[in-house]
Amino acid sequence: MTFIRTLKGDIAPEQLGFTYSHEHIVCRPPYWQEHGADDLLLDDPAKSKKDVEDFKRHGGQAIVDATAVDYGRDVQAVKEISDELGIHIIGTAGFNKSFLWDAKLKEELKPIVGNYPTYREWIDRASIHELTEFVIREVEEGLEGTPFKAGQVKFGSAYNRITPLEEKTIRAVARAHHETKAPIHAHTEAGTMALEQIELLKSENIHMAYVSIGHMDRNLDPYYHEQIAKTGAFLSFDGIAKLKYAPESQRIECILALVDKGYEDQILISGDTARKTYYKHYEYGLGLVYIISKWVPRFIDQANQKGFDGEKLIHKFFIDNPARCFSFKK
Repeated sequence: MTFIRTLKGDIAPEQLGFTYSHEHIVCRPPYWQEHGADDLLLDDPAKSKKDVEDFKRHGGQAIVDATAVDYGRDVQAVKEISDELGIHIIGTAGFNKSFLWDAKLKEELKPIVGNYPTYREWIDRASIHELTEFVIREVEEGLEGTPFKAGQVKFGSAYNRITPLEEKTIRAVARAHHETKAPIHAHTEAGTMALEQIELLKSENIHMAYVSIGHMDRNLDPYYHEQIAKTGAFLSFDGIAKLKYAPESQRIECILALVDKGYEDQILISGDTARKTYYKHYEYGLGLVYIISKWVPRFIDQANQKGFDGEKLIHKFFIDNPARCFSFKK
């Protein structure tokens, strides 16, 4: 049996449609709240909804909300956006990266995870088995005690290193995957440590076809991308529109280099739109509409110029590949 788990329930893979594979919709990360970083708080559901509505108006059908428990999810608000707009939204269980764990643990989580003061202390003191059980519950029962279940499990690592606590969460997420069959997403900091993450996953007997590796366009290295693709993992180019890191031309060149080597079935595209200044209806940014309305036509044009079938590739990146990547196979 193959299905995709959304906040509204399980659907057939062919029902998912045009999908952004890594976004954040409503979240109040405790770490950034404590540090007064307002730009990183997507704290107005009505404004977030308007951006999702723009995406839908241009043909968008599904979004993967990659917000894990330590990044301040608002599960109820995101579910309401899904219901009101008729958009499929996939929720995320698991964890993010280690520096965020210094933040205070949300009060509503304490009945679920125990009376720890910070995320770091929870992850440090809990056993891998206890962390695994927490992730399993979020997939099979619901996120943070709600009835809305996660459709993927996530872990993260730091820049050019994997800390002991991050390795602990990687192993917990891998073991939760074995129990639930939920697809796995890996956060890489600036696109580093992907191969090291993969080695840890292999030590937990994970088949890499169930794994997507994030932020590949933060490390625009075609050789590195090829080494990751050879393992069978999906590569997520999820920094579209972030010109402060690289021009779109370099992203497109790296994507087409993978296509030229035969890896077009392993590519995902999204924006990781996690700041007010990225959102159109918060701070007049390019918004969730940018990729589907502006980047897609540009990619098609550049791909066609180089002898590829741009429209066919877009169908793969946004429809076919997400339908496979985010499927549970039980």
